[in-house]
Amino acid sequence: MKCPFCGQEDTKVIDSRPADDNSSIRRRRQCDKCGKRFTTYEKVEAIPLVVVKKDMSREQYDRTKIEKGVFKSCHKRPIAVDRINEVVDSIEAEIFNIEAKEISSTIIGEIVMEKLKELDAVAYVRFASVYREFKDVNTFMDEIKKILDT
Repeated sequence: MKCPFCGQEDTKVIDSRPADDNSSIRRRRQCDKCGKRFTTYEKVEAIPLVVVKKDMSREQYDRTKIEKGVFKSCHKRPIAVDRINEVVDSIEAEIFNIEAKEISSTIIGEIVMEKLKELDAVAYVRFASVYREFKDVNTFMDEIKKILDT
């Protein structure tokens, strides 16, 4: 780390501790040349994730879209809010574990459906009916039959 006072490249860490928000590390450093002290903060670099939509347009990943879809699917179902939040967290973890800069909305939709299928069959069918754009009752029934067969 370069000293902000004299430009020397050799500095040493004399103290290291979590910052107030616990999402970064505060380091006190001292310059080997001029002896002055300064503070730096180390933070995990978040990789911006871009979602490629069905029409090939791109937009920045937005967790609230997943939350809204999952909460709507679980509306009036006997599922605790904490459990819904756990599912959203697990969906997001799976998305970021792919470690790509861009991800297809189709992949996100499939991950959401898989997690909802494990959580609640009705919530799954509700989400699938919107996500897969069911055109008629037969398509809806085919999806229900798939659930019953598993």
